[in-house]
Amino acid sequence: MTPQAVIFDIGNVLIEWQPEKHFDIRIGPERRKAFFTAVDIHGMMNRIDEGGNFSLVVEETAKAHPNWADEILWFRDGWCEIAQPSIDHSVRLLRALRRKDIPVFALSNFGAQNFPLSEAQFPFLTEFDKRYISGEMGMIKPDTAIYAAVEDDCGIAPEALLFVDDREENIEAAVDRGWQGHLFVSPEGWAECLVEFGLMNADEAA
Repeated sequence: MTPQAVIFDIGNVLIEWQPEKHFDIRIGPERRKAFFTAVDIHGMMNRIDEGGNFSLVVEETAKAHPNWADEILWFRDGWCEIAQPSIDHSVRLLRALRRKDIPVFALSNFGAQNFPLSEAQFPFLTEFDKRYISGEMGMIKPDTAIYAAVEDDCGIAPEALLFVDDREENIEAAVDRGWQGHLFVSPEGWAECLVEFGLMNADEAA
């Protein structure tokens, strides 16, 4: 069926989230590899996305790994340099949907304290009709509870929701609930998906 609302993930759909790439530039590939081997950076970010305090979790991780404290604290002090740039074609698609009065939501694993930093940097993050931010909700994708919470709040039938995310497990969890899903690989592929669903034409999706 034609979707009644479109739900965007944020990281690697609207904003690039590639901390390894950032630290390759900042400290060099070899040191970055050693850093990410010694410290579970993605585990640290999961704690934040689940509702942990951004600054406190980063600081606790730095204290636990004093040899890498400067690099770890950069997640707190240089967040807006790490979580960037915007994926401009995806932003255009978001705005094209809004111009057509199609409800657009965000469903993102993102910390409650660092999300406002990105929101200030990228004003398009204020343009959603509804936002579901994991750190604010205290639940995280791909847990079933977060999808159920979205359904309960928006009041739209699962089969009428179209969800785009860059992680296969997050899409699979949504599809298991009856949502329609698109695994994000590129903005061009996402644009083609929106055209195929009849939500916009090719010119609007360019």
